[in-house]
Amino acid sequence: MEISFSELHAKFVVNVADGKNLGKTCDVVFSFPEARVFGIVVPGKRFRVFKNNDLFIPLKNIVKIGTDVVLVDLHNAPSPGGKKGGCCREEPPAGQGGGRRSYEEYE
Repeated sequence: MEISFSELHAKFVVNVADGKNLGKTCDVVFSFPEARVFGIVVPGKRFRVFKNNDLFIPLKNIVKIGTDVVLVDLHNAPSPGGKKGGCCREEPPAGQGGGRRSYEEYE
């Protein structure tokens, strides 16, 4: 199946474990030049100006990409209050400046 980022960007992401709408895809994580896709990123709630709470969803957790929605299966999704606790919360590693994230652990 081929899908462009502009098509994926327009779809809502829904967790099939609890039926919650997680938002729309804001980024796709892939490696270059191997062209391996690791997953998608959904924007999180921003409670602090300098804290990035984006939710990384690994490719293995994507159940189905439909015409209107992307279905994902996150049993340990982050709590709605923005507290840590989910397996898929991604924070910038220590020592990397500029707010860049490292997805090397997902290889």
